[in-house]
Amino acid sequence: MTLTYEQLVHEAFINQVSVYEEIMIPRIKGLYSDNIIWINKTIFSITEKKCVLGEELGHHYTSSGDILDQNSIINRKQELRARTWAYNKLVPLEMIIIAHKNNVTNKYELADFLNVTEEFLNDAVQWYISKYGLSASVEGYTICFEPLGVLEMFDFIERAI
Repeated sequence: MTLTYEQLVHEAFINQVSVYEEIMIPRIKGLYSDNIIWINKTIFSITEKKCVLGEELGHHYTSSGDILDQNSIINRKQELRARTWAYNKLVPLEMIIIAHKNNVTNKYELADFLNVTEEFLNDAVQWYISKYGLSASVEGYTICFEPLGVLEMFDFIERAI
């Protein structure tokens, strides 16, 4: 089952993180500081809000201090750790396999199935490529990242003749 925006808000609540939707300048989609997440209220898509919330929760779990200055290598690494957390949470490899079993046939359908934006899915796939290469094996399946697809492996039993 894919996570909903409301489930991520609940996870934040359980972890004593407050989530607020506030009007912010358009280029800022979300911010995290001191157990508070702000989501830009001008984002109309609940799917995009979910992706932003996922990344901001990633900051809660993986980042420390002020990392707004992305010219710093240390800050960029923390940003990547937060995004990595979100990719693993919202686009787990196991869910790609479940989507395959549910006859999802392309990236657009997969983004819809996972309830993430196409941009977020593409970023997650690029991250998986950087981690695994062009494919990864999971539970008897091979997920190919370029082109995106899932191959199912069959067990062959040798018989004595």
